[in-house]
Amino acid sequence: MYITINVTWVKLALHKRASTKRLRCQLNSLYNLGVPETLLQMKLYIPPLRPNLVPRPKLIQRLDQGLQQGCKLILISAPAGFGKTTLVSEWIAANERAIAWLSLDERDNDPGRFLTYFAEALRTARQDFGEGVIGMIQSPQPPPIESISTALLNEIAAIPDDLILVLDDYHLIDTQAVDDSLAFLLEHLPPQLHLVIATREDPQLPLARYRVRGQLTELRANDLRFAPAEAAEFLNQVMDLGLSAAEVASLETRTEGWIAGLQLAALSMQGREDIPGFIKAFAGDNRYVVDYLVAEVLQRQPDHIHSFLLQTSILDRLSGPLCDTVCFGINEMPGSTEDGKEILEVLERDNLFVIPLDDKRQWYRYHHLFADVLQARLIEKQPDQIAVLHRRASGWYEQADLPAEAIRHAIAAEDFERAAELAELAWPDWSGSFQSIIWLGWVKTLPRELVRARPVLSLAYAWAYLNAGELEAAESRLLDVEQWPELVVDENGGPEAPSEMVVVDEEQFRALPVSLATARAYHAQAIGDVAGTVKYAHRVIELLPEGDEYEQGTATALLGLAQWASGDLEAAHRTFLDGLAGMKPLDVIVGTFVLADIKTVL
Repeated sequence: MYITINVTWVKLALHKRASTKRLRCQLNSLYNLGVPETLLQMKLYIPPLRPNLVPRPKLIQRLDQGLQQGCKLILISAPAGFGKTTLVSEWIAANERAIAWLSLDERDNDPGRFLTYFAEALRTARQDFGEGVIGMIQSPQPPPIESISTALLNEIAAIPDDLILVLDDYHLIDTQAVDDSLAFLLEHLPPQLHLVIATREDPQLPLARYRVRGQLTELRANDLRFAPAEAAEFLNQVMDLGLSAAEVASLETRTEGWIAGLQLAALSMQGREDIPGFIKAFAGDNRYVVDYLVAEVLQRQPDHIHSFLLQTSILDRLSGPLCDTVCFGINEMPGSTEDGKEILEVLERDNLFVIPLDDKRQWYRYHHLFADVLQARLIEKQPDQIAVLHRRASGWYEQADLPAEAIRHAIAAEDFERAAELAELAWPDWSGSFQSIIWLGWVKTLPRELVRARPVLSLAYAWAYLNAGELEAAESRLLDVEQWPELVVDENGGPEAPSEMVVVDEEQFRALPVSLATARAYHAQAIGDVAGTVKYAHRVIELLPEGDEYEQGTATALLGLAQWASGDLEAAHRTFLDGLAGMKPLDVIVGTFVLADIKTVL
């Protein structure tokens, strides 16, 4: 069975005054297995202070002033390569307040996942924080996002000391639901928490309102650019180039103080004899400059380093074993070649745009801009290898029990058969209302006919649409399941698969008739089809094996709710009470309120 019932939302959905919009919002919280996702601890890792960095006391002073003035939000917004993360690392290294850090990625566009990491980040600074909130999110029956946010704010208000939370790479958040959750938190934020956002683009938050209220401190590209003195210190002291004042001024002018441009220029000049000629020729649009400079840097690398950089550019995160698998395949690495761990250490030591993601130097990532250019060159130089590299990455992540990354790389390789298999196996752990929207995004990329040949995957697809409140799309996926007349109960109590049907998870397949009837019961209830709800709830009870009291209780509760919707209040009270007898304690507590509501009308 895929889900458990949240009777509060069911009751509201059946209420005659419930609007369609409200119904669809409530459906987002209907279905959840409550399986906690393994947290990526590297996302909570505070980047170390870089050696030989150029101090930026004026910017540090502005950040300090933002705290002293009680600003709710400190926003650092600038394009790639302007030193946003480095500046924040320098600032917090000298700050006496408790610090929490969260590096965001595309998968954090789910509000439940976002709030989970938000709370977990705060726990790194205060170990006693957030147990109640995280328990709410991971419970079998999570409350609405606003309730979770309110509980989170209450726990923040209980923190005795000031605390800074940094949200890095917020530009990767592109869903309104997460923006709304963060806006709600900011609107009611207790004064002891200071929020810092580092991003390439402005977030969809009411910044104008914060600005007018004096609640916002902002640093932008013009603030972050290196001044001439800073450029001179970087080029001559950090990079040890020994340039004249005129040469520094020329590079600073041509790059407009863009830190990544200066760094790339410095790398290109190392070992070059005609420095004045290079500086004189250095010009052009930033993108073309980066392409040119990275080409210059890459051409100076040994062949195996050059190949390593291109092939591993497909990865969001880098580790030695993962890079070995991607570059060489499993157990195929030549014995004379440096392994991935050694190469990553060399790249970090040579300042070749790799950033450590933990204090053990096990995980890294490339500078975002550097990765973009590497990927472009990989497409140009080795287009036939891209799918192979993604398949290798997918296999490594599958073995590491990280299905999200395994599926993403399978899709990138256009290995849709593999992606479908992985998605079907992953569904039980991703079926919760706060995670299934991510799973749904993967499956939407798969060819329709490939999914239709997999009834288990089609039904999971339907449940994901039900979670999202997309009832018409859910109906279409349910019809895909029902195209198979073979999905009938055999003498052993389960369906038999014809040869043209693809089944990956036998356990899920054997439960398919019951799961399909359950999905039909919920769908009928959501669209107000009382007769359909009764029909399919009875079907669930008929198909359930003896002794499955919980699922029988859930189906019986659905029957009671259908009777309530049809006006038969006495029968509704009696039937719903019978259903509660087989349900879990939390369901019983919530269901008691439903019984009370029925009783008041009797």
